[in-house]
Amino acid sequence: MDRRSFLQNTLAATAAGIATSSFAANPLKVAVMIPQSGPAGLFGPSSKACADMAAAALNARGGILGRPLELLFGDAGLAPAESAQTALKLWKGQRAEVFIGMHDSAVRGALVGLFKGQLPYFYTPVYEGGECARGTYVKGETPQQQLERVIPWLATERKPTKWYLIGNDYVWGRNTNAAAKRYIEKTGAKVVGDEYLPFTVDNFDASLARVRDSGADAVLVSLVGGSSVTFNKAFASFGLADKALRLGTLIEENTLAGIGLGNARNLYASSGYFANLDTPPAKAFAADYAKRLGANAPALNGLAESTYEGFLMLEALAKKAGSLEVAKMDAVSEGTSYSGPRGTVTLQNRHVEQDIHVADVTDKGFRVIKTFAKVGAGQSCKV
Repeated sequence: MDRRSFLQNTLAATAAGIATSSFAANPLKVAVMIPQSGPAGLFGPSSKACADMAAAALNARGGILGRPLELLFGDAGLAPAESAQTALKLWKGQRAEVFIGMHDSAVRGALVGLFKGQLPYFYTPVYEGGECARGTYVKGETPQQQLERVIPWLATERKPTKWYLIGNDYVWGRNTNAAAKRYIEKTGAKVVGDEYLPFTVDNFDASLARVRDSGADAVLVSLVGGSSVTFNKAFASFGLADKALRLGTLIEENTLAGIGLGNARNLYASSGYFANLDTPPAKAFAADYAKRLGANAPALNGLAESTYEGFLMLEALAKKAGSLEVAKMDAVSEGTSYSGPRGTVTLQNRHVEQDIHVADVTDKGFRVIKTFAKVGAGQSCKV
């Protein structure tokens, strides 16, 4: 090698080393708030796995605005005030610049109040709608997306005449059921029961007796995590599985595993994602998840996958804005799209337009039987 070539190679290697060092020296700290305890704790392991996958994928293609992602995890399964204190420590103590949250709405309200639009906050799970705070971007399905087309479709397919609604006693359960009533009444069916239970209830015998005595032939289940598992198992043991269909808007793969396939006769779920979706992006994502995590991986599900998509939304908005400043991200948010395991997702009014799938349950788990394409969130937030 001649002297000129040697110098050129040395300078190139040095420049590459400096670039790599710069990339590693200025990480973007992303705080991921997921339930690691409490009723929704069963969603924590798979959500963490999807967050780790997302960070690895983004870092492999250059990070966010040239900065590698460094993840900080906080428990959002605590009470709202405690979860907010955890978030405050990650923000002010560990210098997180972005938050991604897969947790309940009570915690979301506490975090929105804490952040006050000072940094980007991506909220990813199924939720009740209505969040329009500055700097908050919502990935999750709303009741309008999960029910407005699904209930009329079930009315045509199964012809239920009497619905019983049961949920946990907080904003998501109540707002979901309130929306469902409007859609049910439009089909000509009646709502014959509507009740809300605290997360601490672990015996549903009295509720199931009311369901039985009401003559309901359809039940909307707006219960969370362990509550949904216990209710649905008892539903089958009461002999109701053959008498009434069930529709769940938060029954995903982990919850179904807890319920048991034998207890899931006539059970339907409505979601923007199922782990066995038969599309190229979904199949590639599921294969990568299985490859990375192995045979003992926590069940892949829509809530965990939504955490992954929160990172894709962050990437798309940051790239379009050229910044992590809330004002600049807000300004470009309307119409921003990205492609992920759910297909193409487009931001509208701080929420997303996405496909909605209906699945029933076979001896192999969920089976998608109907898809509604590009369903809007039904929100009217001004950006």
